[in-house]
Amino acid sequence: MKAKFGMLSVILLGINSIIGSGIFLLPGQAEKLIGPASILVFIFDMLLIISIALCYAEDATYFQENGGPYLYAKEAFGNFVGYEVGFSVWAISIIAWATMSNAFTTALGAIFPVLTQPLWKDLMILVLLGTLTLINISGITLTKLVNNVVTIAKLIPLLIFVGVGVFFINGAHFTPFVVTTGSFGGSFGSAAILIFYAFTGFEALAIAAQEFRNPQRTIPLAIIVVLAVVALLYILIQVVSIGVLGPQLATSSAPIQDGLERMIGPAGKTLVAVGTIVSILGIATAQSFYLPRIGASMADNGVMPKVVGYRNRQNVPAVAMLISFVIAYPLAISGTFQTLAAISVVSRFAQYIPTILAVLIFRRRKVQQGSHFRVPFGPVLPILAVLVSLWLLSKASVFQLVMGLGCLVIAMPFYWFLERGQRSTH
Repeated sequence: MKAKFGMLSVILLGINSIIGSGIFLLPGQAEKLIGPASILVFIFDMLLIISIALCYAEDATYFQENGGPYLYAKEAFGNFVGYEVGFSVWAISIIAWATMSNAFTTALGAIFPVLTQPLWKDLMILVLLGTLTLINISGITLTKLVNNVVTIAKLIPLLIFVGVGVFFINGAHFTPFVVTTGSFGGSFGSAAILIFYAFTGFEALAIAAQEFRNPQRTIPLAIIVVLAVVALLYILIQVVSIGVLGPQLATSSAPIQDGLERMIGPAGKTLVAVGTIVSILGIATAQSFYLPRIGASMADNGVMPKVVGYRNRQNVPAVAMLISFVIAYPLAISGTFQTLAAISVVSRFAQYIPTILAVLIFRRRKVQQGSHFRVPFGPVLPILAVLVSLWLLSKASVFQLVMGLGCLVIAMPFYWFLERGQRSTH
């Protein structure tokens, strides 16, 4: 029980799972699409993600097991839908982990140019992924310590940026409020998909339920606290970025870095550069913690080979962790993930929408355990969250939809193969 995550550690894990490279890079791209009205995009995405997260929070009160969205989809809609959701969650988690390791090495290469050489870059990625794999296999205690330290470290430059930045805001930078070359609706939708990426990751808390103390109570409260903290921080960062950089924000590839340099000089740029590296390392650490647990959960329920669910003496799904490493490394060194942000958002709705709808089914079929948290306003918020999610998906390009939802098609033959194998053994 001591090794399990307590409330504070769960909250830090949630923050670490969300705040990655996105918020360091996306404020400028949002400004470029729609101008200072990008603040409204952050608020829109905040309301959508909170409504989705509340559904996760209620779903979590019905289960003690690992699995999160896979488990919810399976219990609500059957094995096939559950398998499709679980496969996509695991696949996207591995891809995201690979991409973060690539981004970490790229950011480190700006400080140590030798790491820009292909051989050294690939070796650094191997060291990073290998180290995180070994940390996870060694047990929860070390993973928890590393997660807590890097989460606090990554928050420091962001809090300094907001705390100092409020004194450098220029009100003139907020007019005109809407700056766009196309229609407001089209630009707003494109910006919303892009910024939504920065809010994703909270679902990690539901995936690793067994690793937390009193998960039915801990997860709902932690999800609400985490999203409130992250949403407030993001909105403040966007306001300060616009207020300090003005039109320059739209052309900045590293807005927080540029903004803090303008406020306090070169030391600010160095602080954010280090903070960016720590932030990417932090989210890679969080991903390495929960991504094998989705594969192990599927194995425990018979929709992955049983060996995938094997746990070592430290009760860690070691085989699923090693599988994740073996797949992630070649993806990481291939360097083909420039469009991951939008693709990742599209793919995540394959788990979000079934999880939202599962709330309405569980209320009729299941009894809550340990907590009686419910999404407010009856069925209104879940239904509204689904409708807004579908609207957001309609704003994605065909390429983004095909790439983001392609894993659902890829998963089908694997499911049929496993089903056939199970039938032949009975």
